[in-house]
Parts: sequence; C-alpha cells; structure tokens
Amino acid sequence: MTRLSVNINKIATLRNARGGNNPKVVEVAKDCERFGAQGITVHPRPDERHIRYQDVLDLKKVVTTELNIEGYPDDRYLKLVSEVKPAQATLVPDKPDAITSNAGWDTLKNEKFLSKVINELKKSGTRVSVFVNPDVGMVEGAKKIGADRIELYTEPYASHYHRQREAAIKPYLEAASAARQIGLGVNAGHDLDLTNLKFLRQSVPHLNEVSIGHALICDALYFGLENTIQLYLRELK
Repeated sequence: MTRLSVNINKIATLRNARGGNNPKVVEVAKDCERFGAQGITVHPRPDERHIRYQDVLDLKKVVTTELNIEGYPDDRYLKLVSEVKPAQATLVPDKPDAITSNAGWDTLKNEKFLSKVINELKKSGTRVSVFVNPDVGMVEGAKKIGADRIELYTEPYASHYHRQREAAIKPYLEAASAARQIGLGVNAGHDLDLTNLKFLRQSVPHLNEVSIGHALICDALYFGLENTIQLYLRELK
C-alpha cells in the first residue's frame, strides 16, 4: 500500500491568521496519525508564514510515524534537519517568496550543489527525496547526486487529468519506471485529491508515498478530519 503523509501546513496557516494556538498544530498531527496517516509532512519557509521552526522541533517529540521536512536546502533548513533528524528530508527548489512549489529541480544543472547537500543530510541518517518533474533525465540525475527517492511533481498530472488522464499519466509512468530500475524510491505530491489519486496509485503500483495537504484539509472542512483521512487511505489501497 502507498503510504499517506499528511501535510499540515494549512493547519498552521489557520492558526497564524489569528495568533495564539488554535488550532493546535501538534495535536492535529497526533490526530492525523491516530486516524490512520502514516506520516506527517511540514514545509517550513523562511518567513514562517505557516509552519514555524519551533513547530518542527515540537513535532519531533510526538510524531510516531514518519516526519518529512520539505524545504529549500539553505543553511537554516540544513541546521533544522540536523537537529531534528527526521525520517525524510524532501528538497524543493522554491524561492523564499514562492506561494507553493511549482517546479522540480534540474538535477543536472544543480548536480554539484545538491550532491553536497545530500551528503550533508545523510550524516544525520535521514532519507533524502528530491522533488523533480516527471522527466527521465531528472530522475537519472537524482540517482547520480545520491538521492534515496524522488518526489514526482504532480500538478501537471492533476491539471490535465479531467481532459485526458492517460496522456497525463504517461510521463509519470516513464519517470517512475526509470526510478525503479535504478533503485530509487518514488514519492508523489502536489494537487493530488480524491478525484485523481486512485488513478495515479493504480497506474504507478510501486509508489512509496504521497504527500497531500491542501486538498485533504479542504475536504476535512466538509467530511471531518478522521473521515477524510480514511477516504484518502481508501483511494490508496
């Protein structure tokens, strides 16, 4: 079964809108695990507009599944990962002011930089995943720089799913197959939801993990958090 990691950034966004500690980010993470999530994902940005660095330190104390820290590998991110030692670090090429991730790494052009970063992260015993577009060349580049996994950027798949899902999934099948052949694990994330998740899972049977936040939290407003997590897990079986 593909594992579900719940991205709780939107919970922190709601909390930060009014200040204080409501909703409680740490308690929501614990509830997600209790309701069946097999991982918790956070993406602390430099301006701390949602997840704060202190949140990550607090989450480390309570997360019993897998904690996945996404982010651009600047000095502050590397220091945080070194201190927290999460199960997984997912490297994304976002600029500091990016609203959300919108592209994967060029693992060829950034080979030297990423190789150095990954070598440093692995000293903490952390599994390293690199966010990439569904491109075989980028996948092969991820292997060359020492990544353990790739995370396929699925926004293009989600955008074209309703018009021609077979065409939309094709580059992901090729990228995932290439990754498997060279020994890389395969994660996926961005704009996955209850509409398009099942087809992705069925098409890529060796998918290790999906990281889902925005759509899942939106669905929870209608269905409740526990029921929503169960709905997503059902799509992944």
